[in-house]
Amino acid sequence: MKNSFIFILYLTICLSKGYAQQVGHATITIVDPARNNRQIVTEVYYPATTAGNNTPVAPGAFPLITFGHGFVMAWSAYQNFWDMLVLEGYIVAFPTTESGISPNHTEFGKDLKFLISSMQSNGAGAVFTTSSVGATSAIMGHSMGGGSSFLAAENNAQITTLVNFAAANTNPSSITAAQQVLVPTLLFSGVNDCVTPPAQHQDIMYDSTTAAYKTQINITGGGHCYFANSNFSCTFGESTCSPSPSIAREEQQDVTNDLLKLWLGYFLKNDCQDAQAFQDSLVTSTRISYRQNQSIACVTGIEASSLTDTFTVFPNPFSNQVTMELKNEPIFKIEVYNGMMQNAGAYLFPNVNNNETIDFTAFDCGIYFVKVNNTYWEKIVKAGF
Repeated sequence: MKNSFIFILYLTICLSKGYAQQVGHATITIVDPARNNRQIVTEVYYPATTAGNNTPVAPGAFPLITFGHGFVMAWSAYQNFWDMLVLEGYIVAFPTTESGISPNHTEFGKDLKFLISSMQSNGAGAVFTTSSVGATSAIMGHSMGGGSSFLAAENNAQITTLVNFAAANTNPSSITAAQQVLVPTLLFSGVNDCVTPPAQHQDIMYDSTTAAYKTQINITGGGHCYFANSNFSCTFGESTCSPSPSIAREEQQDVTNDLLKLWLGYFLKNDCQDAQAFQDSLVTSTRISYRQNQSIACVTGIEASSLTDTFTVFPNPFSNQVTMELKNEPIFKIEVYNGMMQNAGAYLFPNVNNNETIDFTAFDCGIYFVKVNNTYWEKIVKAGF
């Protein structure tokens, strides 16, 4: 069975990674009925069979990323991200809301959060259906959008990971919201960022978040605006303060992309090689410094049984109920997959407990796989006794 599981994981990774060669684009409007039918105009970029507007989506299911723009910055400034991420096999959605001079950070964070649940449930209008949207997701953002990404991730166990770039403290405070962010979190900072200096923004966010896995990457000589493409609003703001970036925009984006692809490859595609490459890059790269609370060493269902001091499942085999326990972190999400790796259910836990019990009474006897906190895997067996 272990060999079968290895094959299933390998097949899943191979089918979902790297074969889409074209970038499709669509403008959609998603309505949130819980906020007086708020209309969220969104620019979506996705793996397509041919490049262009409203072209057919490529075969397969692709992890979903929502991305928040910076203060008075247009979504079009982030083509460097969508060009890279779509060709890596991700759908990237940019809400265009809160782009004026008096943005509402709370609403922007809710937009980033709502787009994930809406697109996973309903697809993207006439462009593609839910079958094209994968089960894993990330919320990302730059500057104001980076701060708002913390608001979107606060007490949000439906997403898989949080990533941001030169995140700015918002109103309400993203630093305060970080205390309730549990999903794996990656922060990028520019050492020469004079707009949102790391010591006043991202450093405090990193210290504040309770995420079980968190990493802060400081790009040597990096600035605030170089995370995006050249645009007047950001460049003008950065020109009024110091220090200035001491590296080229292309260099800052290259190091960002290199590490971002590895982080997402692991957390959104369960690629263990990317996890190891990410850890190796942190140590060997001469272009960054970093902080990390613990390594993102890959843990799969093949290996989890050897980590009984960290993750335990009991009883196993079981009759109707099975309990999962983590030693060093609370459980906030459990996903159940059948023997063919099809999602059979997801459970969210708002309470801060290290163990949770799932009732399998309604499930047929057989082999299942459970994934806890988007990270830990284990094979379980429901027996007929």
